Amino acid sequence: MKIGIAAPIWYPIPPIGYGGIEMVVSLLTEGLVEKGHDVTLFASGDSRTNAQLVSTYDISPSLRIGEVYPDLINSLNVYERARDMDIIHDHSGMVGPAIGSLKDVPVLHTLHGPATPEAKELYHKLDPGLYFNAISEDQRRSFGDLNFVSTIYNAIDLDGSVYSDEKEDWLLFVGRMNPEKGAHLAVEAANRLGKRLLMATKMAEPDEQYYFEHQVAPLLNSNIEVLGEISPTEKAELYSKAACTLFPIEWPEPFGLVMIESMAAGTPVVAMRNGAVPEVIEDKETGFIVDSMDEMTAAVERVDAIDPAACRSAVERRFSSQRMVDEYEQAYERILEMDVSKAA
Repeated sequence: MKIGIAAPIWYPIPPIGYGGIEMVVSLLTEGLVEKGHDVTLFASGDSRTNAQLVSTYDISPSLRIGEVYPDLINSLNVYERARDMDIIHDHSGMVGPAIGSLKDVPVLHTLHGPATPEAKELYHKLDPGLYFNAISEDQRRSFGDLNFVSTIYNAIDLDGSVYSDEKEDWLLFVGRMNPEKGAHLAVEAANRLGKRLLMATKMAEPDEQYYFEHQVAPLLNSNIEVLGEISPTEKAELYSKAACTLFPIEWPEPFGLVMIESMAAGTPVVAMRNGAVPEVIEDKETGFIVDSMDEMTAAVERVDAIDPAACRSAVERRFSSQRMVDEYEQAYERILEMDVSKAA
């Protein structure tokens, strides 16, 4: 198949620091190339890939996140070449799928965000011009009756994780510095327990800095270490050593790569019950799903009961990159078959 992969333009593929969607796009792109497909990746010029790379920006415009023009120009670059593709798989924001819904080439759009009222309104206007993939059943239910082809979970590169069954007595938080990810709750939990907490967190945007200064910084003490944004290699080492990873989200998390990254290292996750959490964590097997701060702190005290090997095995079984690539390949084939049927 000739497959066009439309990546978000804001970070390189794969990312050198923050970038969950970008990591998923990289794994998918390289996996499809390995399977012999003719793949074109539309991404920034500082990306690294074995696919054909087409870019409108030599360097990812990370400092311009939120502006319309980079996203619009990148998306137009994708769909100007639509006729050269059998199918386009769009992972970009809302501009790309809006343009793609007007093209004759079949477009699969993976939903990476939550079902906000505006997102639901937009995608229902674009339906049935697009095919959709959800990254969790919770996300799929939240968006309602769209032209869904599949629900395909995200994946990680297991070769990039560092597994260990020997843990140290400290906690880990990984995620953007914002209220949705619950960084303040992670600090509160560590303070209640009197435990050390390491925080690997992106804090580049003004709203992230504001949240940190007003809701997180006042809670800090000598037990809390804010590391900032770190490399994937550094993050893998942290996961392998932590007693557990805290995932105190306060929004309907569409998937949550942090959870499977942690489990791949043999490190259980203690997470608030929200969004896709119950689909990713096997309660009391690979971590604990909780409903309050009291339950979170109690669960942290019991993480020694979780077998690190069971955490790793669950990721190998359910969230490998090979599984994800195979399922997307099958989704493309179904879409092309449906398109042939419609044409006939």
